[in-house]
Amino acid sequence: MNKRDYYEVLGVSKSASKEEIKKAYRTLSKKFHPDINKDANASEKFQEVKDAYEVLSDEQKRAQYDQFGHQDPNQGFGGGADGFGFDDIFSTFFGGGARRRDPNAPRKGDDLQYSMTIDFMDAVFGKEAEVEIPKDETCGTCDGSGAKPGTKKKTCPYCEGSGQMNVTQDTPFGRMVNRRTCQHCEGSGQIIEEKCTTCRGQGKVRKINKIKVTIPAGVDDGQQLRVTGQGGPGVNGGPAGDLYVVFRVKPHKQFQREGDDIYLEISITYPQAALGDEIEVPTVSGKVKLKIPAGTQSGARFRLKGKGVKNVHGYGTGDQHVVVRIKTQTKLSDKQKQLLREFAEISGDIPEEHSSSLFAKIKRTIKGDS
Repeated sequence: MNKRDYYEVLGVSKSASKEEIKKAYRTLSKKFHPDINKDANASEKFQEVKDAYEVLSDEQKRAQYDQFGHQDPNQGFGGGADGFGFDDIFSTFFGGGARRRDPNAPRKGDDLQYSMTIDFMDAVFGKEAEVEIPKDETCGTCDGSGAKPGTKKKTCPYCEGSGQMNVTQDTPFGRMVNRRTCQHCEGSGQIIEEKCTTCRGQGKVRKINKIKVTIPAGVDDGQQLRVTGQGGPGVNGGPAGDLYVVFRVKPHKQFQREGDDIYLEISITYPQAALGDEIEVPTVSGKVKLKIPAGTQSGARFRLKGKGVKNVHGYGTGDQHVVVRIKTQTKLSDKQKQLLREFAEISGDIPEEHSSSLFAKIKRTIKGDS
């Protein structure tokens, strides 16, 4: 199949400048890219546009093409001449332009996370605490440069300071160029010939830092607190990261918490439940009086308004819910047993023990036994 004229493919004249050729290439590449254009022949047109650009964007190849046309055996396919290759297309269309981030630009340090176990009451009322955090800090010997004092970093000779290198691969579709991070400078664009002996060229050292943390009143299990600027050190003079403290709250022996509410289960005697009483119950803020109405059933719930946990965001205070359970005595004196039997007879609820003895007495009377 005869190839179309490359100038015709890009829609430019033979006197077109490099900028005009590049502009035409960008427009057509976007139009026919297979990921954007789903037409059946889009891939073929995209390759045709790419081939035309790879020749016309290179001065030497363009001169050969102008002289020999498609018959020149040496024209080949370049790797995106004039610094604009296949990866630049994706960067332009999907990454906001062909410019890449400066590897030496200031960057924020890494954020750190610390899990802190606290007592139930400390979570309710808050507390000042001190924690020890192992983290990286800027090396004081080299001020974070990684270079031995008195020396400086040098521009990487392999990537010429760009932090990236072009790797050419021959494929069935032609020669493709992939841009990868320079392995010699690890993308920084600079190398250290004489490393700092303290940090060994890393620019940071590991230390144990003591940090004061304010546990907010009302914090719940699993919630976290951000401590600004207490994370990893910044890169290239950037700000430090943040520290996120995740709280793990220990369970309490008496209280259970659900949100900002507190739940407490207490036991009362049958007389207290039947006759009513006023009892003392514990709350997170101290003991309070609770009136038990006469006839209270086991499982009844009473609310103590405002006796729960202060909301961590300041939205009021929760309540305490008291659930009562009627306690059955296991050890009774003879007097207590007798009184309970009398109570049962009056109520019409004869215990099985008494009922059995009464049935035995009736049975003996029928038989004539004394």
